[in-house]
Amino acid sequence: MLTITQDLYDRIVEHARQDHPDEACGVVAGPVGEGRPERFVPMLNAARSPTFYEFDSQDLLRLYRDLDDRDEEPVIIYHSHTATEAYPSRTDISYANEPGAHYVLVSTADTDDAGDFQFRSFRIVEGEVTEEEVKVVTAY
Repeated sequence: MLTITQDLYDRIVEHARQDHPDEACGVVAGPVGEGRPERFVPMLNAARSPTFYEFDSQDLLRLYRDLDDRDEEPVIIYHSHTATEAYPSRTDISYANEPGAHYVLVSTADTDDAGDFQFRSFRIVEGEVTEEEVKVVTAY
């Protein structure tokens, strides 16, 4: 289960809406080994595409150096889908290389008549996708 604060939830959704029609992407970092998302780190989609996201290699290198300096790890890796449901694509699955991370997808398309976005979380380990419950809290 992913437990996330309302503030972080709102910031991820807002980033997805701001970058629409392109996919948004980013990370929420937290203390190593605690699995608690704390620090919101929006990233630039270097692909600038409505169907694909890619972290800029220099931005990613800076991010991982910063995570190391702060004794943090990526707890959430998020991106948006602009025209499809919030479910990992084959490409998303093939690029998922953080087995301990929660992969959050936000869809900015109304694909299920439930509103203008979906927020879903998945674990992706060795190509296997497992959806998990998302619990939104006011604070940890």
